[in-house]
Amino acid sequence: MLRKNPTGHYPQVAQSAFIDPTAIICGHVIIEDNVFVGPYAVIRADEVAENGEIEPIVIKCDSNIQDGVVIHSKEGAAIHVGARSSIAHRSIVHGPCYVGDDVFIGFNSVVFNTHIGNGCVIRHNSVVDSIDLSPNFHIPPMTNVSAGFDLSSIAKVPPQYSEFSESVVSANNALVEGYKKIFNEL
Repeated sequence: MLRKNPTGHYPQVAQSAFIDPTAIICGHVIIEDNVFVGPYAVIRADEVAENGEIEPIVIKCDSNIQDGVVIHSKEGAAIHVGARSSIAHRSIVHGPCYVGDDVFIGFNSVVFNTHIGNGCVIRHNSVVDSIDLSPNFHIPPMTNVSAGFDLSSIAKVPPQYSEFSESVVSANNALVEGYKKIFNEL
């Protein structure tokens, strides 16, 4: 469901994207080409900053926002999800937040107030809070990193996880076309 926020912003969704009918996209949200938004996802840009403005939530091309994901921003702060990125089941991306290209955020993970570099893999049940990740970091399953954490103790992304991320993007791109056919949108 696409809907306006109280300030009158209405989502902008590319014709080639697929939004599941159970998902809620609200407010100043920009969804680019070939994005898949799965069942019960919520992408909501409706909180206003002190200056009365709302920065957009932008989901770049070929990304996928899977079942039950919540993307929301505090006080109108921007959220950017890069191209070919995957936000897996029941994850939370809370702004302010920047997620680079080719990033995988595993199920039940939470990211907040962070800049995640291109090619990062955040495995399931992890938290990244108020700390930035340079490109190609691998956050192991069930790991919490926040301000002051020694990131040098974490290895670069193993090749098998990058390959897995690419396969998830490919599978979800196929779902965009398949579901659009089912819903007669092509």
